[in-house]
Amino acid sequence: MNAKETAVIFIEFQNDFCHPNGLLYDTVKSELARLGTVANAQRLLTGARRAGCKIIHSPFTLDRAWCEAQQAEGLLKGIYDGNIFLPGSWGHEIISELRPLEEEIVIEGKRSLSAFSHTNLAEILRFAGIKNLIVTGQLTNVCAQATAWSAYDLGFRVRMITEACASASRDIHEYVTNQIAPIFGEVPTVDGFLASLN
Repeated sequence: MNAKETAVIFIEFQNDFCHPNGLLYDTVKSELARLGTVANAQRLLTGARRAGCKIIHSPFTLDRAWCEAQQAEGLLKGIYDGNIFLPGSWGHEIISELRPLEEEIVIEGKRSLSAFSHTNLAEILRFAGIKNLIVTGQLTNVCAQATAWSAYDLGFRVRMITEACASASRDIHEYVTNQIAPIFGEVPTVDGFLASLN
């Protein structure tokens, strides 16, 4: 895979998800530990940077006015009610282990599931000549999966590296790994993906 045509997106590696004091940490802590998600993502980030891939960070940002206007339900209502991923808060910040470099892109405006919705991600990728999108992050079956679907529908070559994702349970995570991610193509490990870059 040509590194210059490849972007790796890190979805919602934020304190509210990945730090023990985060508001959603209890939701994913067992899977973060079982999979070594943060360590895997760190290794992926280091290797992808070294290879020259485009690095994109995609935090979720609570948009209270938008949630109210949309009469948000389900997961989004839970985020709204819990004041999770509040802009400017510690919980909204990307974790120190994956802190973006100055030249890396941090997507703004992600207020729903797919990183393509309400953002300029598609334009960024097209402008940079990106053909391959590597998807990682939280939750495996929600925002990571939604982003992968969107990218696939837009014509990108998509790979989910699910060992750098996490979900609420092993069963959910493994269902996506075994049944959903293969729809897009191969499901590489971190090391397998890095070894494939040229």
